[in-house]
Amino acid sequence: MKKLSLPCLPPLLLLFLLFLLSGCAGVSTHYDPPTIGINSFKLLQSETISPRFEIGLQLVNPNSEPLTLSGIAYTVAFEDHRILMGVANNLPTIEPYGEGNITLEATADLLSGAKLLSSLLNSPRSSVKYTFTAKLDVGKLGPPIQIIEEGTFSPFEAQ
Repeated sequence: MKKLSLPCLPPLLLLFLLFLLSGCAGVSTHYDPPTIGINSFKLLQSETISPRFEIGLQLVNPNSEPLTLSGIAYTVAFEDHRILMGVANNLPTIEPYGEGNITLEATADLLSGAKLLSSLLNSPRSSVKYTFTAKLDVGKLGPPIQIIEEGTFSPFEAQ
């Protein structure tokens, strides 16, 4: 019976491999996605037939590394009708375990708005479902972060 033997590695190469493996063991892959809250929403003056809105967001970074954003693409849907959409690229860096405010401008999709109005008139309801979807681009350092916030509001309740 033949005995298998591994070729002898030079001690320096072996030391390098051990150093490389120990360095990889310390790399943390745990990452919590940021959270987004809508803190303001208002109608802007527009020079076109499509209304424009200003959306204020609060972005929370629950991680130990700064969140540097290259851009954001977002949509707002009501009752599954995509009504608002927009993009932005002049965004702040959110510090570790910090929060920051972002102001976005969005343009309304008139056709989807008409479909939503028709749907609400045909089937009146006391609350309306909304979905805010955002893709946060963190640049070349990682894949885009997808965020979806859903909820309902009552448009006819007194404030």
